[in-house]
Amino acid sequence: MRYRSFVVVLVLVACLASAQTDAKPGPDFQSASHPFDYDVKQPFDIHDKFIEEFAGGTLHDITYTSPKGGPVGAYLVIPNGKGPFAAVLFGHWGNGTRAEFIPEAKVYARAGGVSLIPDYPWDRPQPWHKTPDHFDKPELDREIEIQALVDLRRGIDLLLARPDVDPKRLAYVGHSYGAQWGSILSAVDKRMKTSVLMAGVAEMADILLRSDDPGMVDFRKSQPAGQLEKYAQVTGDIDAIHFVGRAAPIPLLLQFANYEQYFDKTSMEHYVAAASDPKKVLYYDTGHDLNDPQALEDRYDWLVNHIDLRRESVLTH
Repeated sequence: MRYRSFVVVLVLVACLASAQTDAKPGPDFQSASHPFDYDVKQPFDIHDKFIEEFAGGTLHDITYTSPKGGPVGAYLVIPNGKGPFAAVLFGHWGNGTRAEFIPEAKVYARAGGVSLIPDYPWDRPQPWHKTPDHFDKPELDREIEIQALVDLRRGIDLLLARPDVDPKRLAYVGHSYGAQWGSILSAVDKRMKTSVLMAGVAEMADILLRSDDPGMVDFRKSQPAGQLEKYAQVTGDIDAIHFVGRAAPIPLLLQFANYEQYFDKTSMEHYVAAASDPKKVLYYDTGHDLNDPQALEDRYDWLVNHIDLRRESVLTH
């Protein structure tokens, strides 16, 4: 469940919630936002390990303190020069690690952007490791997922505390699970100038209950009757569908895969319809990983326009 099935589960939980939105209204936004509050005065306690110098910047492996306890591992990519720089916060997909966005962050460093790529609680070593596969204890998974979001908010604090970062030029880029977090961030934290949400699912129920992915179909058969439905009910209040409509005035770039294996076009349409304006929606002939080079080009162009990155050829270095 940790990898391929876990990604499907993340999407399915969102889909389960969508199955219920027609029956009753979503949660009150103030109460829905409250779980993501945290102590902004807590010290960062940053530990920085230099990894490498590359053409245009440096790559660092850092940790900072989570408001929910323990260190958050993250890659910090810093451009050469003095700034002020734009800044990009990344949220990786649940089937990957924070290494997913290192190449993209290096591109943005050459274009004048600082990038922070935090990990999630299930990527951390013991005793801080938390695996969210407790389908018989959905309340526990919900708290783990909330911590992942809070740690990203703390990442915004860290970026904006840097003297070389322009606080008016901050963007968020999230893939899959990271897109779910981005929908919440864009609703509850208005410090971003823009957000890019890649392969996001409206509700986890779209994966957990309705996906036709063979691995997900087998997983559903292995679960006790009614367990996944209950799981979706308990965790559904933090589905993207409840937040993406409150992103305005933050502009959204929504990127989807035409050959998405974990959820269908109906889920994508549900997501797009719920998302607030201004927004741009793009589709690519690829799977959930969105590895079409055009998707990277489109994100880059979007960030050039919204946070004033320099535009350079992606493949020249």
